[in-house]
Amino acid sequence: MTTAPGRRSSTFTRLLRHGFIDASAAERLLDVPALAPVRSDPVLLDALGATADPDLALRGLVRLAEAQPGGAQELLSTLVAAKPLRDRLLRVLGASEALGDHLARHPLDWRALVTYEPADLHPGVAEFERDLADATDPVSLRVAYRRCLLAIAARDVCGTTDVAETAAELADLATATLRAALGIARAAAPDDAARCRLAVIAMGKCGGHELNYVSDVDVIFVGEAAEGGDEREALQAATRLASHLMRICSETTVEGAIWPVDANLRPEGRNGPLVRTLSSHVAYYQRWAKTWEFQALLKARPVAGDAELGAAYLEALSPMVWQAAERENFVADVQKMRRRVVDNIPPAQIDRELKLGPGGLRDVEFAVQLLQLVHGRSDATLRSGKTLDALAALAAGGYVGRVDAAQLDDAYRFLRTMEHRIQLYRLRRTHLVPEGDEDLRRLGRSLGLRTDPIAELNREWRRHASVVRRLHEKLFYRPLLDAVAQLAPGEIRLRPEAAGERLEALGYADPAAALRHLEALSSGVTRKAAIQRTLLPVLLGWFADSADPDAGLLGFRKVSDALGKTPWYLRLLRDEGAAAENLARVLSAGRLAPDLLLRAPEAVAILGAPEGLEPRGRGHLEPEVLAAVGRADGAEQAVAAARGVRRRELFRTAAADIVASYGTEEVPADADAGALVDRVGQALTDLTAVTIAGAVRAAVRAEWGDELPTRFAVIGMGRFGGHELGYGSDADVLFVHEPREGVDEQEAARAANRVVAEMRRLLQLPTADPPLLIDADLRPEGRSGPMVRTLKSYEAYYRRWSLGWESQALLRAEPMAGDADLGRRFVELVDPLRYPAKGLDEAAVREIRRLKARMENERLPRGADRTLHTKLGRGGLSDVEWTVQLLQMRHAHEVPGLRTTRTRPALAAAREAGLISERYAATLEEAWVLATRVRNGVMLVRGRAGDTFPSDARELGAVARYLGYGPGHVGEMVDDYRRTTRRARAVVDELFYGA
Repeated sequence: MTTAPGRRSSTFTRLLRHGFIDASAAERLLDVPALAPVRSDPVLLDALGATADPDLALRGLVRLAEAQPGGAQELLSTLVAAKPLRDRLLRVLGASEALGDHLARHPLDWRALVTYEPADLHPGVAEFERDLADATDPVSLRVAYRRCLLAIAARDVCGTTDVAETAAELADLATATLRAALGIARAAAPDDAARCRLAVIAMGKCGGHELNYVSDVDVIFVGEAAEGGDEREALQAATRLASHLMRICSETTVEGAIWPVDANLRPEGRNGPLVRTLSSHVAYYQRWAKTWEFQALLKARPVAGDAELGAAYLEALSPMVWQAAERENFVADVQKMRRRVVDNIPPAQIDRELKLGPGGLRDVEFAVQLLQLVHGRSDATLRSGKTLDALAALAAGGYVGRVDAAQLDDAYRFLRTMEHRIQLYRLRRTHLVPEGDEDLRRLGRSLGLRTDPIAELNREWRRHASVVRRLHEKLFYRPLLDAVAQLAPGEIRLRPEAAGERLEALGYADPAAALRHLEALSSGVTRKAAIQRTLLPVLLGWFADSADPDAGLLGFRKVSDALGKTPWYLRLLRDEGAAAENLARVLSAGRLAPDLLLRAPEAVAILGAPEGLEPRGRGHLEPEVLAAVGRADGAEQAVAAARGVRRRELFRTAAADIVASYGTEEVPADADAGALVDRVGQALTDLTAVTIAGAVRAAVRAEWGDELPTRFAVIGMGRFGGHELGYGSDADVLFVHEPREGVDEQEAARAANRVVAEMRRLLQLPTADPPLLIDADLRPEGRSGPMVRTLKSYEAYYRRWSLGWESQALLRAEPMAGDADLGRRFVELVDPLRYPAKGLDEAAVREIRRLKARMENERLPRGADRTLHTKLGRGGLSDVEWTVQLLQMRHAHEVPGLRTTRTRPALAAAREAGLISERYAATLEEAWVLATRVRNGVMLVRGRAGDTFPSDARELGAVARYLGYGPGHVGEMVDDYRRTTRRARAVVDELFYGA
């Protein structure tokens, strides 16, 4: 029909005013014959304008009216006369294109919305079972399910039910559907039904009575034989029934699918049997289950099948759920699971992820479940599968602040409502906030945001997500401070017992001591206490992420006691990004770094920026040390100044190593272990060299002033000469001198020996710092020979008496301190010995092999495990280094790249020259790097050197964390070490021993 221009203009304007986007199309739709009885009724436009998407609602209404089998008169007259029906039907059509499609296919299903008395507002499982009772096959079950869903959606979009009630109704509908599907499966296989008892346990959101519109329904199946039956046959029958049930719900029919039934939460996941007996379930959870599996059981609920068997399942497994918090690394396991979820989100989607992203629904659920599992052991009121009920119980019990709980409840309800409305539109499983303006506008209007729906939606969403992000960490750690704080009368605070439970779950071995530290740090009204209260909730989380939270918290208290009145300290931690996290990592990673820091707390400033963690090279440090020595009043004060620089730089190196190994938000973990080993080795070598240079200068100044009567040089040997020192390494050296012109040789020798003796005395003065031990046993004639020789004496000895092992030892010789020209000439002297012009003959090779075998047999400590000794054990440092050194002595005369004191560059040169295959080189390098890191890790953790893994469980765990293994993976670390070194030994047997 044609509309007069004036009327058209008036209707067009009214349509725009009522929220239609395409008013022209809406005018045309209102003119279709099916809507003739109501097209001019203002009530209809008002009702359409109240929907989330008036255009969508009108299109759906036209399709529904045109599909009515006997004409649209009944539908339209009821629609105009009955406001409740009008609101329900049109609001569903304006929110859900999918339900509009269902009504177009089943045009009489609108009648399900007519009866809407108070008694019908909150149907339960029984009512839904009645509505599904006539369904005898998957297609009819799907139709009946959608009809029920239509009524749930109508109550939801009209505001008759809130989000928690809607989620519970959806879970009850899922329960009724599972029962109906099981009934269909049993009817199709009566013999199977007679052979077995089968119980269906709902998990996840269905089990927790908080299901989405479109979601997998997670289940676990429990089966038993019928009385007198065979168990094997019964389980086969139960598996067939369970499989049929899953197909009924999951398979796509002409009416689509209902939802996927997911049984992957069962023991062993997809690899495990679909149905197990109750005893098999119990045995699995007692012996093999991981922490996350007990967390999943928190929502377990029998929903279908044999009720007695389902109740027995719950009775048997529930106690295990509430013991899960006693498992080692419980909190770390839960938090790691959460991080893994976030890490698997595609980067392009993370900002739109309503469920899994930071500040999303999963953050609320994980935080609440964590607190339930910790405190539910002793408080049965917390044992609810519903997130919001559990949150309310946590607040009522004083485990969570009431204000925090209220904010989190509000945020969770808003985010869940968003999720429901996003899914309702097309009934698709998604948690992504749409990007298009049309979708965002409909979503905003469905939430009651009408002034500027898109802007208001984005603002509210970001606000609630921000609340969740802020409270996600605070919820667990902040009450620990409240437990020791002096609160106003009447305020609820976490009871000491509950605080102890929470600290134990975090891995604190001495919760009472931890609470005392928290009280000392956070009590009072000072600015220091206020800032500490802000920092501590986050710091506690970082400490808990380490192998020794107690040590981390104690160290923080000691540092804060020493520096708390220094304004820059707290400002640094509060304002300088990664400084606080770096400090937490360093303090909880072992003894070495914290001991160094506590002797010089001001070094915490190093942690303030990434560049502060860059080790300083020799060119920067040597002038500083020599200047400090020059300013000192005496030799001992001079060496004390040099030691001060060493202490600071040793802390810098250790801190940088720890941060690079653990990683922080701003400084990711270093993926290249070899580069990390090189950096540490070079830094420690430079530091040792400048400390020795300072000690030499102090010894010379004490007796001779600025010039010694003889030129004097210190030659680095072993790992020192190879720039591969570890935290616990001695400094192997040779001392060489050359009389100055006109100086008697005996006088020069006496001067050189006095310098060596005084230097060693000064470096051995008692100190709390890690010792710097000077080892000169690699000198000619060993301990029987003179401590220092002239260059000529070395030349004469090496020409006449040198042994094969001495030539091999000289492969690492490099000048480190003293007269640079003399050091250079010493290297020129020994080059022909270490890089023989014709390589090695077979007799020399046999002698090197004999010495290596002898060393393996004689020097390995009695009772030591050869598979775990990093230096002398199978595939350890000695194996790799002797293999590389043999290649050097055989081929360095013709391969210049082999003329290096360093193991990894020599190995690379051998590979490039074709002397060793790519695979063999990689195997040897991997073992050498790993063994070096283990030695470094042991020293960082224990504060003293060691060549094998610690026996103490906590120390072993700390070494594992340093090597990049998460909590609970110590066994994996040891297995990996044995596997790596076993492969390396096989290469050594072939290349070194010629096996």
